[in-house]
Amino acid sequence: MIDVRRFARWTTAGGARERTAGGAPVTYGLIALCCAIFLISPLAGFGASYGSQDALLAAQAGYFERWGVIPAELWEGSARALLTPFTALFVHGSWLHLLGNLLFLYVFGAMAEERMGRAHFALFYVGCGYLALVCYAAVHADSEQTLVGASGAISAVLGAFLYLFPRARVTSLFPFLFFLPLRFPAWIVLVFWFGLQWAAAQAADAGPGVAYLAHVAGFAAGFLYAWGRYRGRSRVKAPATATEGDSQP
Repeated sequence: MIDVRRFARWTTAGGARERTAGGAPVTYGLIALCCAIFLISPLAGFGASYGSQDALLAAQAGYFERWGVIPAELWEGSARALLTPFTALFVHGSWLHLLGNLLFLYVFGAMAEERMGRAHFALFYVGCGYLALVCYAAVHADSEQTLVGASGAISAVLGAFLYLFPRARVTSLFPFLFFLPLRFPAWIVLVFWFGLQWAAAQAADAGPGVAYLAHVAGFAAGFLYAWGRYRGRSRVKAPATATEGDSQP
């Protein structure tokens, strides 16, 4: 397992930290908001106030149904259902789900926000995240399984980062290499990550588990948006300092 505390000390090294320090309030605000929502939800597992384990599980199921995306209901067109791809971006199913997503947002979000601007980045994050969840729901239109999490939006951030910072270098921890911290160009890490998500999406079904298709859709949306929005403008090509990341959001 990854030691998150040690890993956090490695992130945004040197000049990248100097450029982004205090300059990414949207990224840090999203992290704080997701943490706060999780902590006050029944998903945090603080079951004392629910009286019993069965009551806690019932509260968790109800929470998912209220705030998560249910593809079969989304296409019914009700206003409440159409809002769920937005609310689902801030709901996470477990501590591991939460920390894994927010680690990637912390690592890659600050530089993308600095490049795009605060309001622009916020709209980009929410818009691409909404689109990623809707794409998944469109492919699995008959599914009754609830979909939650910020993975689609964060995948969009990764896609935009790949276009905006093609020669940035990141430190990655690979399980099959005993979690040795190795430094690679960001484009290698992110293209490799996208390939894994694409392969996993081909084998996945609409049952419980990781919504890899939402990752693929979010990444593609983020990359294409950055390409369309910033094409013809200067990109950050200097292979100097950059953010650092690990295996998967």
